[in-house]
Amino acid sequence: MSTKVKDAMHKGAECMPPEASLSALAQCMQQHDIGMIAITDKDKLLGIVTDRDIVVRGLVNGRDPSALKARDVMTANVVSCEPSDGLKRAAHMMAKAKVRRLPVVSDGKVIGTLSIGDLSQADGSDDEMILDMLKSVCDHHA
Repeated sequence: MSTKVKDAMHKGAECMPPEASLSALAQCMQQHDIGMIAITDKDKLLGIVTDRDIVVRGLVNGRDPSALKARDVMTANVVSCEPSDGLKRAAHMMAKAKVRRLPVVSDGKVIGTLSIGDLSQADGSDDEMILDMLKSVCDHHA
């Protein structure tokens, strides 16, 4: 598989600051029909918030969701890829980190997202590699 991330990724990314409220994050996700927002400061990727993060980290343990910010529920130290990376490398990164989406970063700025769906639809995608990656990503659910 010689296809690059730039050929398969969803171009453009919604980014919000760490001070964004959970409500603002959820509204952005709804408006753009997305499940992940990059949390950035001056274009630097600090972390990501997924729809699952909002529910699991924001709505449990008696915490007041209206008082929480992106920084309170985000996943920091995020694995990301570059547009020039090969899809095989990106799939390996997803499998190793057990994630379904990767922010795509160029010159330190988030420029897109690569998802499992993007990988499965990419020209020249390797079905066996995708199946192995899916098994790895979903392994903790078995």
